[in-house]
Amino acid sequence: MGEKKTFKVSRRQLIKGAGSAAALMAAARLQFPSGAFAQAAGPEVKGTKLGYIALTDASPLIIAKEKGFFAKYGLPDMSIEKQASWGATRDNIELGEAGGGITGAHILTPMPYLISSGKVTKGNVPVPMYILARLNLNGQGISVAQAYAGMGVTKDAKALGAAFKKAKAEGKELKAAMTFPGGTHDLWIRYWMSAAGIDPDRDIATIVVPPPQMVANMKVNAMEAFCVCEPWNLQLIHQKIGFTALMTGELWNDHPEKSLALRADWVDKHPKAAKAILMATQEAQQWCDKMENKDEMCTIMGGRDWFKVPVKDILDRAKGVIDYGDGGRKVTVGVESPLMMKFWRDFASYPFQSHELWFLTEDMRWGYLPTDFDAKGLIKQVNREDLWREAAKGIGASDAEIPKSTSRGKETFFDGKVFDPEDPMAYLKSLAIARV
Repeated sequence: MGEKKTFKVSRRQLIKGAGSAAALMAAARLQFPSGAFAQAAGPEVKGTKLGYIALTDASPLIIAKEKGFFAKYGLPDMSIEKQASWGATRDNIELGEAGGGITGAHILTPMPYLISSGKVTKGNVPVPMYILARLNLNGQGISVAQAYAGMGVTKDAKALGAAFKKAKAEGKELKAAMTFPGGTHDLWIRYWMSAAGIDPDRDIATIVVPPPQMVANMKVNAMEAFCVCEPWNLQLIHQKIGFTALMTGELWNDHPEKSLALRADWVDKHPKAAKAILMATQEAQQWCDKMENKDEMCTIMGGRDWFKVPVKDILDRAKGVIDYGDGGRKVTVGVESPLMMKFWRDFASYPFQSHELWFLTEDMRWGYLPTDFDAKGLIKQVNREDLWREAAKGIGASDAEIPKSTSRGKETFFDGKVFDPEDPMAYLKSLAIARV
């Protein structure tokens, strides 16, 4: 492994206003000895515990376990454990494996930053984390209750805004659900509504509901819309409770989603095991991306050991076949669909630092982080794209499969807004609805 220098980051440099985070993150980023991963025959341990939520973007971790990729890299005792919610995932990461929790997880991309900075932890005590890989691009959905069918609610939510205004005038309490404050699902549904002039905090209440409880809550009319991954959007349609307004790839094509993140102290102590986890996950991502493996992948995911849902609630959208459930719109082009979930191709696995910056900028937009937050400083601590590159070379990835830059450059959204990672504040100032 190439030599890494120890980071010594002051409080002011790392996170303004987040007291002890800088010292803890600097301590966690220990110097890696040259060739650390290559010096011994195998990893320091035979496995550890990683969490997952019942969402199809957890597939790489589950497939790495089921298809023997973890065992291939010397980790036969890896445990992939279901979490009840993202809040439970955070709590168990705080505990760590030694405290009866987990070492890392399939996780909403902004969460490792919110945990590392102590923004969402008990007592606001930072728990330093590393993001080792992105797990997927695309594949989330925004669903709307059946009561709003026939209004032409798509990626354009203006009709929904008019309906919300009328319902609110009649005294109805309106709610839209996401899965964790400041997480990806929260940011997608907020972006969608605000682009149509709907304030997600004032025109409607934005609430937290764990992914497996989305359909049940919609069934009892507890909310008007939700954002989540599969199988829950398609299950909603199969139960005739609602429809899909849009896939999140329609908001931002090939957008980043979940990440593989581990506690920094564990990675620092077990560098060879961390690389083995990463290599196994990357190989599983390659396997998951092959169309000939989709049926088996979905059968495994839907089984009693994992999601416990009908395979039909997963399979179509995993193949890029999308029935929006509104009686009209359908996408049937399969693997060529720009909306289908990607695990490896098109750099899906690589954690671009420019994408991390967008998430943190959006968290500033909605008041989850202060605008003077040192986002770039924290990204340098949390994002371990250097480890990703080393692992990718270890599995024989070609040069064409490894990005040349840590930035994907400017990103354009469905409403014409442009995020330039060189000037995130210009993007923030261009947004009409915000809490800043």
